[in-house]
Amino acid sequence: MTELQVIDLPSPNHGPRPEASRIDMLVLHYTGMTTAAAALERLCDPDARVSAHYVVEENGVIWRLVPESRRAFHAGVSCWDGESDLNAVSIGIEIVNPGHEWGYRGFPEAQMAAVERLSQDLFARHPIPPYRVVGHSDIAPERKSDPGELFDWARLARAGIGIWPPTATPGRDFIIDPAGIIPGLASIGYCCANANSRTAALVAFQRRFRQSCCDGEFDRETATRLSEVSAAFVRSRAEGRRRGSYVEAKGLL
Repeated sequence: MTELQVIDLPSPNHGPRPEASRIDMLVLHYTGMTTAAAALERLCDPDARVSAHYVVEENGVIWRLVPESRRAFHAGVSCWDGESDLNAVSIGIEIVNPGHEWGYRGFPEAQMAAVERLSQDLFARHPIPPYRVVGHSDIAPERKSDPGELFDWARLARAGIGIWPPTATPGRDFIIDPAGIIPGLASIGYCCANANSRTAALVAFQRRFRQSCCDGEFDRETATRLSEVSAAFVRSRAEGRRRGSYVEAKGLL
């Protein structure tokens, strides 16, 4: 495999990680600006106080703005698995796309290939489990919609980056249980402790796992998909715990 080609463009917007050795989460964003140049300028503007570790252009060019050892300012007010200081433990990748406000469009092959390659490079150097790969809308569903329903999450999962279980047609005997929405979303990692945040989290779930319909309705297809994804995340966490126990027992840590 050829060495990853990255262009350095240092941003002043970063800080220390409280646990320097802990980097176990990957957060994917879209830039939501009209051009790549505008996004890079903002992410390097000291007055903006926002940044990301990497930016990936539509042509596949990768920019490194913040050293991985430092905390970038990309997640904002967010929550996943009950944890809220996500900048402290994550790598943030901004993917150039105008977003829903400026003409949302699909992500070109060169860009997706670069995101995949960069993510694999990060996985090789940091213990990021598949269930800790998220979109900005997953961790901030009431504020954000990126990278959105056109992003190819299934492709990344096939490369071992994230989770994408097979989709099944709902069985005729499948029963929709509205009481299971919040527990189901919480089992994946969404923070939705009450009904007010439930709809936003459900839309974020659909943007990622049922991309053809993001209306926040808990219909048969969404209920079935939630069941599939929840089970896949539970399995992935269990496998991670078993792997960690094995490594510890063998004295490999």
